[in-house]
Amino acid sequence: MVKQIYFAGGCFWGVEKYFSLIPGVTATEAGYANGHVDNPSYEQVRRGDTGFAETVKVSYDEDSAPLFFLLAAFFEAIDPFSLNRQGPDAGTQYRTGIYTDDPRELDLITRYVQNLERKAKRKIETEVLPLSNYYPAEEYHQRYLEHNQDECCHIDNAVFEKIKNLKLSDYKRKSDEELKQSLSDLQYRVTREDDTEKAFLNEYYNEFREGIYVDITTGEPLFVSADKFDSGCGWPAFSKPVSPELIAELEDRRDSKLRTEVRSVTGNAHLGHVFNDGPKELGGLRYCINSASLRFIPEEEMEQAGYGNYLHLLRRTR
Repeated sequence: MVKQIYFAGGCFWGVEKYFSLIPGVTATEAGYANGHVDNPSYEQVRRGDTGFAETVKVSYDEDSAPLFFLLAAFFEAIDPFSLNRQGPDAGTQYRTGIYTDDPRELDLITRYVQNLERKAKRKIETEVLPLSNYYPAEEYHQRYLEHNQDECCHIDNAVFEKIKNLKLSDYKRKSDEELKQSLSDLQYRVTREDDTEKAFLNEYYNEFREGIYVDITTGEPLFVSADKFDSGCGWPAFSKPVSPELIAELEDRRDSKLRTEVRSVTGNAHLGHVFNDGPKELGGLRYCINSASLRFIPEEEMEQAGYGNYLHLLRRTR
């Protein structure tokens, strides 16, 4: 399914080129977002008094380029701590921002940025707001750096090279309709409606055979038995995921408690929460994960199930 999201990251020439290089991005367009005049011109916007930010409309296939992947890529390219400035360009028209007309996405993005801020212990100046309006920029701004290769922008060439070499997951997200057909009621409520199963009354809290735990919604490997430990909490507990790039962390203030939610990047499935009370000798983290968000594949079945390349991870502690 192709969706749209809007990124303001300073001069839109570089931001458009950057996102156009990402596999799964189907189209990019330079434009102006969230201002207070109708159909502004570039000359109006550059004065800085229209409220508009130079913005890139990004169309993406969410099955191939997950939302959390795009967010991580965006924060690789900008300075989120700079207010109304990116590189040499200053003014409110060069502020950083993320805009969407999807309320659920807005919540996820807001909590994602809040968690980044909490980790950085610094104020992030990137605004996250509903998209109030958007106008395409003039034609000569579209793919500007592609047509004017002698020009430069505030995004470093090394950042362009890095994004070109990033590989997206081979696993694909499924639609909610597909998941309703393939998952149990509990699995759907946990992964898509952020529910929590009962402690000690779930499938894997006491499972300690060797094997791999994959995202129930996509089949992507997330955790392995070598990193699983008995935390006494009543849910499966892991010291770390297979790779940190597979997990998105979001601030969670639901139920009047500050916690860090973890979701799968590819599937955007709710998995559970991560806490700082894990065993110190294992790194100090406890990924407390719902069994209903996982499928366990024992070691002796991994090769046949297509996970033979992950067998070496089971030997981390051997």
